[in-house]
Amino acid sequence: MSSDVKGEIYEGLLQKNAEDVKSGAGQYFTPRPLIRAMVKCLRPEPLKTIADPCCGSGGFFLAAQDFLADPQNYTLDREQKEFLKNETFYGNELVANTFKLCLMNLYLHNIGDIYGNVPVAQGDSLLTDPGYRVDYVLTNPPFGKKSSLTFTNEEGEQEEEDLVYNRSDFWTTSSNKQLNFIQHINTILKASGKAAVVVPDNVLFEGGAGEIVRKKLLETTDLHTILRLPTGIFYKPGVKANVIFFDKRPASAERQTKEVWIYDLRTNMHFTLKQHPMDDADLEDFVQCYNPLNRRERKETWSPENPDGRWRKFSAEEIYARDKTSLDIFWIKDKSLADLDNLPDPEVLADEIIENLQSALDSFQELKSQLK
Repeated sequence: MSSDVKGEIYEGLLQKNAEDVKSGAGQYFTPRPLIRAMVKCLRPEPLKTIADPCCGSGGFFLAAQDFLADPQNYTLDREQKEFLKNETFYGNELVANTFKLCLMNLYLHNIGDIYGNVPVAQGDSLLTDPGYRVDYVLTNPPFGKKSSLTFTNEEGEQEEEDLVYNRSDFWTTSSNKQLNFIQHINTILKASGKAAVVVPDNVLFEGGAGEIVRKKLLETTDLHTILRLPTGIFYKPGVKANVIFFDKRPASAERQTKEVWIYDLRTNMHFTLKQHPMDDADLEDFVQCYNPLNRRERKETWSPENPDGRWRKFSAEEIYARDKTSLDIFWIKDKSLADLDNLPDPEVLADEIIENLQSALDSFQELKSQLK
């Protein structure tokens, strides 16, 4: 049996495991169509490096490998093939069992050498600057706002306390995991590096440290694109997420972000994990609008005459004028609120209600933990 077939079988098993709610493995599994779309937009090049500081089962690495090895994209010579196998990827995974799943997944797809060069390390990537710098970062940091540390108190009971990372390379100190990952990604990117990162909604609108991070991104990087993701595509219910795309820039006194393009794939879009899962075709319009070959030549699909156009640009001045420099922007009218005769299927409605309730419960749990 070829390594390609073995790898595909293993990926299929990982997906099946992710679908098992009881296993909890879904939190490490990013939908493969979304990963492939993110890779298409970044268009990684041969002999360049790619990192995922919370790589889960290795999905982003496999999609990048497929893109680089596809003859329609590149014809790799021997040196480029060796580099792709042994020097392209840099990963971290905190959870021991997931780390082992990732190693096996990469090995079966001919990435790294299980007895030699291992591209993934186990541990908390946020603890310190790893020292290396990469050309691309593709990642989906774990959901859940707070980083915490579990310890045993004097009474022998398990307690948790917020884990705050004090790093000199960070713009601000926070216990919010996503904000810390964004700052970490900015550190490990080369001066011309590019990133595509899945983030929950709170990263786009939260005040305090959130606002500081957003302003720093707008000032020091070209935060050029945001994809508002639909609900119902992740295995953790209640998740409302986005993908932010930004290019790092050399130090400059001039603000680097001139405009932000937003694609709204959430409003009036309804997906479920089993009955109506999101597939590659659902993201094709976004990839075309993104225009990976020349993103300087983009055209809005939104206009005053077409208010339901999903692709719209906002100037940096418009963003700065918003409360807390919020990037949580939407403009399409939600038809489910206005047209009671065309409501989604009952299953879709039930899933959306569950997601909204779960999101509210998570917020209350967050509040409760802060009151302790």
